[in-house]
Amino acid sequence: MSNANSVRARDEALLRRAFDVALRARAAGDHPFGSILAGPDGVVLMEQGNGFTSEGRDRTAHAERLLASRAARAYDVDFLSRCTLYTSAEPCAMCAGAIYWSGIGRVVYGQTEKALKAATGAHEENPTLDLPSAIVFEAGQRPTEVVGPLLEDEAAALQADFWKTRG
Repeated sequence: MSNANSVRARDEALLRRAFDVALRARAAGDHPFGSILAGPDGVVLMEQGNGFTSEGRDRTAHAERLLASRAARAYDVDFLSRCTLYTSAEPCAMCAGAIYWSGIGRVVYGQTEKALKAATGAHEENPTLDLPSAIVFEAGQRPTEVVGPLLEDEAAALQADFWKTRG
């Protein structure tokens, strides 16, 4: 297996672990989003589901932002620059900013913000910002590699019928 194929296989396996976190968040009553942080060797360091409900209806408690904040407190920027955040949906502008400020150097995501917006509509709990995360990261002074969409159909399935049953 070539190096590119092995990286792709690892990315897909770890992204599916983020999907599992999203499913657990949904089962717990939160929005169906999940993220994991993997070290340079691919070992999972942290996982985080969405916290909208569990954090007291905090609209900023997105899985990526919560995980980036936890990671920034736990690890130095040099280490985080070699880590990857895997997330079920493309980070919104707020989350991309948190990822950037934490120092995480690579992001792999499933569903695009554009596809998420099409799925959720103008839902009051998720007024999606249709801004590609790469634009936010490109505005920064340090590099953040972005890979995605990846496994987008599987990622979109996490959202299936969720927003129609809310509120």
